Amino acid sequence: MSLREHALSLFRSAVGTVQPALMLKRAMKLQGDECPQLLVKGRAFPVKRHLYLVGFGKAVLGMAAAAEEILGDHLIRGIITVPLGIQESLQRAGMQEMLLKPHSKIQVIEGAKNNLPDPEALKGAVAIQRLAEGLTVDDLLLVLISGGGSALLPAPILPILLEEKEKLTKILASRGAAIQEVNIVRKTLSLLKGGGLARLAYPAQVVSLILSDVIGDPLDIIASGPTAASSHSVQDCLQILAKYSLLHNLPKSVETVLSSSPTKPTAPEDYSHVCNIIIGSNTLALDEARHQAESLGYTSLILSAAICGEVSHIATLYCQLIRLVCLGFAGLGEGPLSDEVRGNLLQLAAELEIPGLNLAEFLQALRGLGPERPICILAGGETTVQLQGTGKGGRNQELALRVGLGLHRAQAMEVSSPPGRCEILFLSGGTDGQDGPTEAAGAFCSPQLVDEALQEGLDVEAFLSNNDSYTFFSQFQGGHHLLVTGLTGTNVMDIQAILIRATERP
Repeated sequence: MSLREHALSLFRSAVGTVQPALMLKRAMKLQGDECPQLLVKGRAFPVKRHLYLVGFGKAVLGMAAAAEEILGDHLIRGIITVPLGIQESLQRAGMQEMLLKPHSKIQVIEGAKNNLPDPEALKGAVAIQRLAEGLTVDDLLLVLISGGGSALLPAPILPILLEEKEKLTKILASRGAAIQEVNIVRKTLSLLKGGGLARLAYPAQVVSLILSDVIGDPLDIIASGPTAASSHSVQDCLQILAKYSLLHNLPKSVETVLSSSPTKPTAPEDYSHVCNIIIGSNTLALDEARHQAESLGYTSLILSAAICGEVSHIATLYCQLIRLVCLGFAGLGEGPLSDEVRGNLLQLAAELEIPGLNLAEFLQALRGLGPERPICILAGGETTVQLQGTGKGGRNQELALRVGLGLHRAQAMEVSSPPGRCEILFLSGGTDGQDGPTEAAGAFCSPQLVDEALQEGLDVEAFLSNNDSYTFFSQFQGGHHLLVTGLTGTNVMDIQAILIRATERP
């Protein structure tokens, strides 16, 4: 099998293990007919009167289908908001298990084209708001949440208009704001985010099942935390707006809301009627990819499930790691050159401040790994792109293109050319199957990419300076390097895989 086939196999197995229905069935069951109880990861919630369901996010359709199967007649009514076109996409892909049955009690509202809030998503948010407001102390509200939920639950605090909030979010993202920062601003201006949905549902019991798409799985950040006490205040929002030079040209409506918002976060004790439970994450997907890699004969290591930072810096990190492995394969794992690369890596890791990454320990695990077995390095998380051009792409495609360029430059500099003794493939893909506003989930690259592109008259650096990675990969070798999966029905951030095998012995 080629490295490309291996990488595809790893990616598919990782995405397969975080399929929403599978995770929901692992986490939840209903027991007892007379006095039914909802059991969620060992916790019991009595179904006293009526059971309702709401949900929002890219993976929620599959979660809702599995939930309705488990809940049966106990479910009175449900409303979910999901990405535009997802039902048709899953139908076409033959993924019937992710679709609701014909006479479902759950209403589906599709919206948020290209993962941006729109009037349809607003309609869904208003319907969910009304359902929550009508609940009583004996009702139970099951909330299904996954990544993409922020865009699918837009309900700005009046007098803010949806367009005003959307424009502000877009500007923040284009200036390189991390998803956590964008979400802090979103929820400060939102009726349902930052615990708003849970407050509206009081006094009903609220049970949230969450598929995490945020580094570290913080409950108040995933989908902007509609059922979690916010750990952020209006001051945090103002600081972010100041950081990106947006404080002095805000719409009047946003100024009005910010000036009248409470300065302190809501106390956690106000959420005693809520139980939030994480049922799936990037870590779960990476573990499955590692098992798959090992079954294919690789020595497999997980770098981190919390990779974050600007794509150019993360690309440098991956290129240096690849260089170190290739030096080891060439019998140069110890010596001045390897020591220099290790030093560069440690300095870069210190600058990136990736949560929980112990790079020194990881580099120790890499030491002594020779060319006898191929190596697979896996990582996950979510990078950011500083937009400078007007091209089309996504963070995964741009990362792959930058790694391709970095490997080309490293090879040009290497006098003895140890990378020549290695076959190298890098893959970066979004587990939701959509990277930016494109139909690709991500892309593959190798050290040969830049030279092969030049033969086709394609200048990698020109495409990168215009943030136009999708156009590049579409034109290069007939789009063969694009990772195209279609919408997967799940979402646990991104996965990167580095596959390296020896082509000759030193």
